[in-house]
Amino acid sequence: MSGGDAIAEALWYVGPGRAEIRQERLGPPAEGMVRVRALYGAISRGTEALIALGKVPATEYQRMRAPHMGGNFPFPVKYGYSTVGQVEAGPGGLIGRTVFALHPHQTVFDVPIDAVVPVPRDVPTARAVIAANMETALNATWDADPVPSGPIAVVGAGVVGALVGFLCARIPGAEVTLIDINPAREKLARALGLNFAAPENAPVDCKLVVHTSADPRGLATALGVAGDEATILEMSWYGEGTVPVPLGGAFHSRRLKIVSSQVGKVAPSRRATTSHRQRLEQAIDLLADARLDALLMPAVPFPELPERLPDILNRRNDVLCQLIAYP
Repeated sequence: MSGGDAIAEALWYVGPGRAEIRQERLGPPAEGMVRVRALYGAISRGTEALIALGKVPATEYQRMRAPHMGGNFPFPVKYGYSTVGQVEAGPGGLIGRTVFALHPHQTVFDVPIDAVVPVPRDVPTARAVIAANMETALNATWDADPVPSGPIAVVGAGVVGALVGFLCARIPGAEVTLIDINPAREKLARALGLNFAAPENAPVDCKLVVHTSADPRGLATALGVAGDEATILEMSWYGEGTVPVPLGGAFHSRRLKIVSSQVGKVAPSRRATTSHRQRLEQAIDLLADARLDALLMPAVPFPELPERLPDILNRRNDVLCQLIAYP
């Protein structure tokens, strides 16, 4: 164990659409803690856009707290959950190791030893920031227990949707199509070995449909392409929003199921045998595939985040996984 006092800089959401970088002093790391110097981070665009606008419902304030979050909803709040860094102080076996941590956007921080997961040598440091999204996608495939073969559709070709498609395509016999209103997403689908379709050209009679677009029109598309007795796995979170769901037409006669999926708990099918840490370790191992670099956007320097966030979080742009580069 080594390390003394340090000055950290962290991103705080301080009001609707406003963020700032604040300094905080860290004392020497306590016993059982590690000090991590951040190298890269990533913005979770869907969740952080809602948080930046103060749209977390009061009923969800406790459940939406991220690990090591600072402050309280709605504002000010230090939020984020994807950081890759290098251990500066802690047990000798960890010093110098590259690790992933579910931690807000901050230059240097102390966390318990069991809160960091070493990044395998075959996973590049920048790509490792996708670990939190991959964990969400992995849990979704478990929630679909069992993932069927045959036609599978994923509506919404953002980071999580693309990762769900990537994982489903590993199932023997699966034919996975990413569906999105943005034709530019076809390039991403092809890079990941997936089919692509606009909603009006989407395949029908899919055995599993995963919805990730956070748009009620996407949910309507998901219901429309599902086959008889199919499952629609709903991964979108709408915050305070109320979402219309078209349950008329053939919804009942086709005996469709809408099932929620959320990463806060390990999927019931694996809960008895897999801990949260084991799930995260499995997710990080899955990042060894170089095709996943197609999800990464050029890094934004950490000091520029407050100014750049409105554009990064704007749903009308084409950002996928926005990298943060720390000094």
